[in-house]
Amino acid sequence: MMAGGSRTSFLRRVAVDVRPLRHPDFRRLFVGQGVAFVGFQLTAVAVSVQMYDVTGSSLWVGLLGLAALIPLVVLGLYGGSVSDAVDRRTLLISASLAAWVVTGALLVQALVSDGDRWVLLGLVALQSAAFAMSSPTRGALVPRLLPLDLVPAGNTLNYTMSNFGSVLGPLIAGVVLVHGGYACAYGIDAALFTAGLYAALRLPAMRPLGRTVRPGLRSVLAGLTFIGTRPILLMSFVVDIVAMVLAMPRALFPEVADERFNGAGSAAWLFAAISIGSVVGGLLSGWIGRVSRQGLALLVAVAAWGASVAVSGLAQSLWLVVVLLAVAGAADLVSGVYRQTILQTFAPDEMRGRLQGVFIVVVAGGPRLGDLRAGATADAFGATAAWVGGGVACVAVVAVVALFSPGLRGYRRTDSSSSSTATSTSSAQPQDNVTPAPPCP
Repeated sequence: MMAGGSRTSFLRRVAVDVRPLRHPDFRRLFVGQGVAFVGFQLTAVAVSVQMYDVTGSSLWVGLLGLAALIPLVVLGLYGGSVSDAVDRRTLLISASLAAWVVTGALLVQALVSDGDRWVLLGLVALQSAAFAMSSPTRGALVPRLLPLDLVPAGNTLNYTMSNFGSVLGPLIAGVVLVHGGYACAYGIDAALFTAGLYAALRLPAMRPLGRTVRPGLRSVLAGLTFIGTRPILLMSFVVDIVAMVLAMPRALFPEVADERFNGAGSAAWLFAAISIGSVVGGLLSGWIGRVSRQGLALLVAVAAWGASVAVSGLAQSLWLVVVLLAVAGAADLVSGVYRQTILQTFAPDEMRGRLQGVFIVVVAGGPRLGDLRAGATADAFGATAAWVGGGVACVAVVAVVALFSPGLRGYRRTDSSSSSTATSTSSAQPQDNVTPAPPCP
């Protein structure tokens, strides 16, 4: 009996916290968006492989990241300000429908032609625009659907589910691209998307709490100013940009798979590898909420990401590369959960949309800049140098940040003794349950 009780206690400490799934609206959105994300990742792989097939160049694959980045920056910030001023359910449905139309256009181009680089760039830009409007809204919903003490667990579940989609989507893509082609991949994405749309339709009305501000440049600047006055929050974004821009090797996967391994099937495993690690890390994430020095943990996680990426670029076995990238993915999940939780807890409800907009620009824009960096560096120095050098540079820069940012390095999170409900109007006020520790000596 004691042994059984010890095992149960161990699992409760280590296994992912599933209490947020007891809340029906969160559970429905969690499942629906998770299913839809499988299709989204399938399409991401298909577009990258199709671009490399059309052009034979990793630089053009990297340019897909640039095409996505421009609307992501502009509309991510504006979309966040809109999310703070309108019913978030309505905005999520509208943006999701726009993304569905773009997926249909990708399907049509695959059916009627062999692919055109400019058409692919344009459709990726439109897809990114729809994502930039919907994603801040989804992030801002979490503190409204859950009690604040369950927000870290809810974020962990969302990260784990999205990374599960990032595993399953590329693996499905590896089979579909070999046996069905690009049109089949885009068609599956369109079908899976219906689950996410259904979940959005079933949400209750999510009108803004507290004072609303008219969307526009002034409200966007207010959100940026808020971040600028919180150095810990600002530096948490900086280390994420460093990690993704310098060490993201994604744009190199088609070239490395073609030259070092055996083509599209291997590329699918490379695209899935980072997310495999994130899923495993999420399933074993029960300890994340108990870490006191979250700033230091964030820095260690980002350094572990860069080191794992660097070593994986030297491996000659496909499975060793997958394992090392999976380690990097687990580290990325840890850093992502801490960044998201810090942001959501600092922010009052009337500003969460705008701050989530900035968060999406950083989190989704960083990898796209990383795609461009990796593709351009590979064209100049080769894929291995671009891959390994980026990981080494990431570790070096994070070490400098840790040295000169004692506030982030010493940051601690202290839970408030009083819980708050998801629908309480007190969530419109800044939260006091996240406080920085004194700088480390």
